[in-house]
Amino acid sequence: VQLQASGGGLVQAGDSLRLSCATSGRAVNIPVMAWFRQAAGKEREFVAAISHTSSTVYGNSGQGRYIISRDNAKNTMYLQMNSLKPEDTAVYYCAARDLSLTVIHRTSRGYRYWGQGTQVTVSS
Repeated sequence: VQLQASGGGLVQAGDSLRLSCATSGRAVNIPVMAWFRQAAGKEREFVAAISHTSSTVYGNSGQGRYIISRDNAKNTMYLQMNSLKPEDTAVYYCAARDLSLTVIHRTSRGYRYWGQGTQVTVSS
């Protein structure tokens, strides 16, 4: 399974961005996918996760501002980020659990496959 994150960029505070994570390789719907982020000098942080049936869980940082979704027909996951703040600046990674695991997990150790990351920079 390969993951390819895209959609990052430089925006101003209050703007919106939509990140995408395209999957390839084993062309099956991955049960659980997630977004994490890592700011410079900080640990990787859980942002949101979504199951194959579109059940969602959000971390504290994006609650109320971020929306995670997926299009199973396109094997793509999205993260709509609204009302961006400078503290949202980070590299955003998409991740997928092992194909046999169907429970959403909040820590990076629970994810087997990782994309390369896309930089999001929010200026004040």
